[in-house]
Amino acid sequence: MDSKLNKSNGSFARYIVIVAVLAFLATIPLWGSRYLITIVTLMGLYITLGHMWNLLAGYSGLVSLGLQMYIGVGAFTVAVCSNYAGLPLGVGLLFGGIVSTVIAVGLSYLLLRMRGMYFAIATWMFAQAAVLIIVGQQFFGKGQGLFIIEARALSQTHHFYFALILVVATTILVVMLMRSKLGLGLFAIRDNDVAASTSGVPLFRTKLLCMMISSFVAGVCGGLYYMIQVWIQPYAAFSINWTVAAVFIVVIGGIGTIFGPIIGGIIYVILSQWLATLSQIGSLNMVILGVIAVAVIIAAPKGIVGTLQLRFGFEVISARRWMKNYPDRLPTPVNEG
Repeated sequence: MDSKLNKSNGSFARYIVIVAVLAFLATIPLWGSRYLITIVTLMGLYITLGHMWNLLAGYSGLVSLGLQMYIGVGAFTVAVCSNYAGLPLGVGLLFGGIVSTVIAVGLSYLLLRMRGMYFAIATWMFAQAAVLIIVGQQFFGKGQGLFIIEARALSQTHHFYFALILVVATTILVVMLMRSKLGLGLFAIRDNDVAASTSGVPLFRTKLLCMMISSFVAGVCGGLYYMIQVWIQPYAAFSINWTVAAVFIVVIGGIGTIFGPIIGGIIYVILSQWLATLSQIGSLNMVILGVIAVAVIIAAPKGIVGTLQLRFGFEVISARRWMKNYPDRLPTPVNEG
């Protein structure tokens, strides 16, 4: 009885700490410097991106190299809705997510027939095809891209709160998904899709829902990022560097964990900003990040958060709904595959 009471008090204290941290973050525009506000805004966007790649690879075993396609699609959809249709930016963000989802659904009937490296390569090829289509159309500014004219009216504070709302909503969404029937199906598919199918898990429908959710949020994230930048350059918007960043974030943070992308996103933005100040390294920053990722994999194969969870049996935010019913059970180790 005392053990259950202590665990209940611990959970309550954990939620209090989370609320306090969010309240503190919400006050940053009131006292923080412009640079700090920019850094925290970027952290929110990259954490969101990490959550979506983690949802695909960490929870359902769909290792995608084409997440950048939805970043680009979301960004250009916002520009088209704002510049040509005169719609509010918020509506453009919503449409960016919807268009990304429609594309994901269309491609899923081909992509979800593939597994492993074939799925990964196919997602990358479709992303490459998307950028070729964009740069060939005058409607999208060809290779020059588009300005999001209305985005110039937004302040840095607007950017910050948009990013904060997005990352909080995405984190809550992932937690709810993982504690739902869909989440249990994704865990089962990741661990053994043949056994999951035998147990009655609808493989195609479950993976499709996962792709739809990740593409929608990635599209909104891309639209928001380029609203901040104001100008969309197609080769940058559809660059594989977006997926490389997401992989780095999830790998060093902890694949298959809720808190891993949060830690990974914070580390990635800090490292990226620091490396950007070192002019002597030029374009080697991605190489350095790769070396860091390899070092983390060797030292902590399950990532920072995954290793800590495995060693101490403690989760800041649990993805397993059975943890409530079986409080004495340790978290299931993250799948190394």
